[in-house]
Formats: sequence, structure tokens, C-alpha cells
Amino acid sequence: MKIGELAKRAEVSVRSLRYYEQQGLLKSTRTPGGQRVYAEEALGRVQLIQLLYAAGLPSRTILALLPCVATGHATRDMYEKVRHERASIQRRIDELTRARDQLDDVMEHVRRAGLTEDRAAPARV
Repeated sequence: MKIGELAKRAEVSVRSLRYYEQQGLLKSTRTPGGQRVYAEEALGRVQLIQLLYAAGLPSRTILALLPCVATGHATRDMYEKVRHERASIQRRIDELTRARDQLDDVMEHVRRAGLTEDRAAPARV
């Protein structure tokens, strides 16, 4: 598929796909006219790259992890990187969960106290 189709299907910009190629995260072939062409598997790879970026992983870490995904095989070092990144993501999830739970408590307190229409009400700490 051509770059525009992949971008549309993966819901990313063409610029992002070019960046992924520049970083070595994605590969394409070229037509005689120089247009990029991607295999069908590129869609899943781009979606994974997007998820890993959203989770806060830098491109160099993603690049190191992608061979594990492609082959299902990993060196001990690669496996440890995957374990480390997963643990890091889990810590962030736990922190976000605690923050969400605190906001739930605030919202429940507000519901019990009642809402006011006064926009200039002083904030209480």
C-alpha cells in the first residue's frame, strides 16, 4: 500500500510515517517513480509504534524492542528491556489510577455538598 493509504488506515500523518522510516522503525520499498510502498504488516507495526510512543518510550527503545515483536525471539538483554519498559508503564498506570481515584473522591464530596452556580466561588484547599 502507498504511504497515504497507510497513514489513513493507521490514523497517523504521512510525516509520522516518514519519521518512523528515518528512525529505522518502519521499512518500505520504492516504486520506479520513487513512491513508498508498504507491506500489509506495516499497519500493525505502525499501530504498535504509536502505542509505544504514547506510553512514553523513546524511538531508540522502540527500535530495540521491535525485533522481539517481529520474530518472537529475543536475547536476554532484549527481554530485560521489555520487562523494564513494562514495569515502567505499570508504575505510570498505578500513579494515574491513584490520581483518578482521588478525583473520584473529590467529585463525590462535591456531589454530597451540592453544586453551586456561583462561578466566583473561592477555591477551598
